[in-house]
Amino acid sequence: MSAQNVYVLDANVFMEAHRRYYQMEICPGFWEVLAAHGPERLISISQVREEIYAGEDALKTWVQVEIAGTHFMNTDAPEVIAHYRDMMRSVQANTHYLDRAKAEFATSADGWIAAYAKAIGGCVVTHEEYDALIRKRVKLPNVCQDLGVPVVDTFALLRQLEARFVWQR
Repeated sequence: MSAQNVYVLDANVFMEAHRRYYQMEICPGFWEVLAAHGPERLISISQVREEIYAGEDALKTWVQVEIAGTHFMNTDAPEVIAHYRDMMRSVQANTHYLDRAKAEFATSADGWIAAYAKAIGGCVVTHEEYDALIRKRVKLPNVCQDLGVPVVDTFALLRQLEARFVWQR
């Protein structure tokens, strides 16, 4: 993977880190990496920002103060819309997924993340894992594979960015 990839972050990258292993008071370096590498390397989309804004917590405040105006891209470009439309047609025509899974996917940010990454030649970052057998949910990595969009998890992203969190006494 190129050292100059642009990474498009799923909402779960922010939310899982905030709630669990990279809480702001425990690992401020994680949040500094997110702020420092965007928007040239790390971005997300406006739909993810809105998911984060639905919560009333420190993550929402951090996003508003630190990255809201720089890291979240609009998905209204014609090429993004074209990829989204084609992907949604493919998902809806796929008889493998249950109808309720297709309906849920149509209302989530995941399709827009995949379409945006496809349009810019980016790489999606998510905690979700590919699952060829899943029927009850349309997973972001599954859609990305169909679109030819690479996917990594947060830990692979941090390795690729050569991030280091060093404990200080």
